[in-house]
Amino acid sequence: MAKRLTDRQRLALKIDSLTDSEIQEVLDYISIMEAMRRSRSLAIAWDDDWVARLAEEYENKRARQAFEWEAARRRAERRAAVAPISRI
Repeated sequence: MAKRLTDRQRLALKIDSLTDSEIQEVLDYISIMEAMRRSRSLAIAWDDDWVARLAEEYENKRARQAFEWEAARRRAERRAAVAPISRI
């Protein structure tokens, strides 16, 4: 059974047939891809930083607290509505 070449092996064979100027173009393309990968990962980290900072802002803390109070109030109302029924 014939062995199939992997993509890396095919790429190596193709690189061997390229001229020096074509190899330089391939290297330029690879450097562009690496730069884009780095900028993408930095953008994600930067966004996470902003989310963390906004979460710590005073207004957001107050909003979370108000939401928790409202949820506690709703739970208390539900308990109060169910309690008289269970006593009967």
